[in-house]
Amino acid sequence: MEINFYLRYVIMALVISVGVAALTTPLSIRIANICGIIDKPKDARRVHKKPIPRFGGMGIFLGATAAMIIPAGMNEQIKIAMLGGMLMYGLGVIDDIVDIRPITKFIGQFLIASMVYSTGIRIRFISNYFGSTHVDSHANVILGAGVAYIFTVIWIVGITNAVNLMDGLDGLAAGSTAIMALSLAYIAYIHGARIGAMPVCIALVAVAGGCLGFLPYNFSPAKTFMGDGGALYLGYMIAVLSVISPLKRATFIGAIVPIMTLAVPIFDTGMAMLRRTLKHESIMSADKGHLHHHLMAAGFGQRRSVLVIYGIVGIMGMVAVLISRELYKDAVFLALIAFLYLSIIMIPKRKKKGIKRIITQDVMELEKEYFVEYLNAERERRKIERGEIEETQSDEKSE
Repeated sequence: MEINFYLRYVIMALVISVGVAALTTPLSIRIANICGIIDKPKDARRVHKKPIPRFGGMGIFLGATAAMIIPAGMNEQIKIAMLGGMLMYGLGVIDDIVDIRPITKFIGQFLIASMVYSTGIRIRFISNYFGSTHVDSHANVILGAGVAYIFTVIWIVGITNAVNLMDGLDGLAAGSTAIMALSLAYIAYIHGARIGAMPVCIALVAVAGGCLGFLPYNFSPAKTFMGDGGALYLGYMIAVLSVISPLKRATFIGAIVPIMTLAVPIFDTGMAMLRRTLKHESIMSADKGHLHHHLMAAGFGQRRSVLVIYGIVGIMGMVAVLISRELYKDAVFLALIAFLYLSIIMIPKRKKKGIKRIITQDVMELEKEYFVEYLNAERERRKIERGEIEETQSDEKSE
């Protein structure tokens, strides 16, 4: 009976979030055109060729917020998450309008994450692998206030920026976030009646619904972009709701499930930070070394590149579901498949490149390599065709 009661709220949250996002996104396009909130292709990093409105995050924000009003009364922490989400969205909107400096944006994220921590939403423990004596009844290390603060802020700010970095192709961030949110929501649902995770499940469904309502306007060819407002909001909500979830109870499962669900953006962000460090550049600088850039350089095009990454994100979402059910062998097998695909994307065809070269390689260089490869293949094909024509002509003469 309890599950059926919550299931009605889950369906209601999904319908409201999809509907509100779908109805308000066209309005956001109109506002963007009036106010000049337009993304212009001013550098080589961008893949679109014409100016496109970048205020679509308004539809995602309004859709998710409208749907989350339903469960907000059930859980005080979700109200706090919604308040932080409003602040994070506002920070992103300011960046969309006036293009604030990266360090200023980072400070704003840091302050919002600190505010969330001060309200009691925090990472309180980690799994105990080394036999520490400071553990609870489930053999998990209880973190002190300072360490818990560092872990919580790094998690919220890190995931917020990881999702923002994914917003490089039409539909990539919105679709990937929807998959991640639905994976976490399903995990909360199947364990919800037992551990009280249903309000978190409803909130995650609301976030996913906001993405799904926005996606028809954002999938290639995009009519609008979500902008930093939408990307920062989505990253923040995924990060905070995964911390609130009772699935972070004192078990190994609670620690690893959110990480597995968010493995693709975490991997991409980690590689970006390593790549920029090795190149002696700021870790907050922009480049063309992300997963989607590698797929585009290989000639997949926007739609197929996005669908490939959707597939990998979906596999990792299923890994998280299997881990939550303690099916570790199955989860490891699927995770290996996902990381095999990631390796294929990141490692170039040409052999004898050092690991540093692979990490720091410029995707524009890869594009040239693929283009040269294509030209060579065309030359060979034409040589073969000419050879076959000459053979045919000589056969006809001999007859």
